[in-house]
Amino acid sequence: MAEETLLESPLPELTLDITQERLNAYCAASGDHNPLHWDARFAATTQFGGIIAHGMLTLALVSRMMAAAYGQAWVETGSLRTRFKGAAYLGSRVASRGRVTREEDKDGHRLVTCAVAVTNAETGEELVTGTATVKLR
Repeated sequence: MAEETLLESPLPELTLDITQERLNAYCAASGDHNPLHWDARFAATTQFGGIIAHGMLTLALVSRMMAAAYGQAWVETGSLRTRFKGAAYLGSRVASRGRVTREEDKDGHRLVTCAVAVTNAETGEELVTGTATVKLR
């Protein structure tokens, strides 16, 4: 019997609202207290023109999506290669998306590679893009 292919399978879409409460909690948890993430007056003077989410907070949505799709295998063997392309602004909603782009057998495991992204859910603008790889048994 042939093994079922995952090629082109979509990954679960997750969303995250960028609220000031969430940014404050991330500041406290991460120790990153850059005023770009909490001070509207300061943020208005930057290239962004307003408060934005921490890049790693936005990127974490990709890891949550991969964990939802692959569970413990993602936690134990997952890897990411990503690029930041835009900012998630206060008041926006971001969404993860992804699909399987490659499968191969390697060293007794099935290596699955996925194209992944985080977008602004309202505008579709890509904020993070890249690939995620996980080993399955």
